[in-house]
Amino acid sequence: MKIFLTGATGYIGGSVAKHLTEQGHSVRGLIRRRELAASLEAQGIGAVLGDLSDHGLLEAEARRADAVINAADSLRGDVVTALLRGLEGSGKALIHSSGIGLVSEDACGDVVSERISSDDEPIVEGGHPMQKALREVEVQVLHAARVGVRGIVLSNAMVYGIGLGLRAESVQIPMLVRAAREVGAVCVVGRGVNRWSNVHVRDMSSLYALALRGAPAGAFYFVEAGEASFEEIAAAIAARLRLSPIRNCSLQQATALWGEIPARYLLGSNSRVRAVRARRELGWAPQCPSLLAWISAELAA
Repeated sequence: MKIFLTGATGYIGGSVAKHLTEQGHSVRGLIRRRELAASLEAQGIGAVLGDLSDHGLLEAEARRADAVINAADSLRGDVVTALLRGLEGSGKALIHSSGIGLVSEDACGDVVSERISSDDEPIVEGGHPMQKALREVEVQVLHAARVGVRGIVLSNAMVYGIGLGLRAESVQIPMLVRAAREVGAVCVVGRGVNRWSNVHVRDMSSLYALALRGAPAGAFYFVEAGEASFEEIAAAIAARLRLSPIRNCSLQQATALWGEIPARYLLGSNSRVRAVRARRELGWAPQCPSLLAWISAELAA
């Protein structure tokens, strides 16, 4: 299958692209920096030079592909519109990458939310403007059957593990590790009792392949294989790096370390989901070590 993929040099997009090439698919990936073309092509992925604002290029690449995966900016409705124009009336798949920040709840690290969202139930996004914007783009993809496109949304939990593509690091765990190396202790927001669902990058990539092959039009899947609190994550990192005990930070202190949005919404919130549909409908069965086990055994020490 010929696949066009945006975000080819990113952590998620690069991992998915590499996994798909290993399965025998032909992948062309969008890149902004010409100097990365040779590295991408060395992984067996064709390089398409351009950016997300080049709607004509996106439309043309979508038209020539057998399927499209959007693994770039999940808030860019204009990108989805361009890709849908290229795919219109074809019945081909457009897989859009989103994230479980959609349902996260601000907690400043001090509260464990009892709400666990399932993709087997109606999705209720949070009230933050960014969450509403995220959902608007998702709905655009989920309604793509109206223009003859098999639209699918994969909402990724916290992804961990060494990336398969050009970018090796994810987001949240490396943020904690870098700060820990700087201050000599693993910092958490507040008490750190807030919980996030998570998934290994290889298990995540396998679900993209399954969805490409068998997900129906309008399907929404959480991509989740477990969950942990930030207190548990920090303790595992501290043990792996042989650092002093966890440091509890106020939101103000955490903002100084990471910035307000990362501190509040990536590290201080609750985002708990269950991937019911992927397991039931696609036979997805995560195989990789849990997040805490991966930190204990594989995190670069």
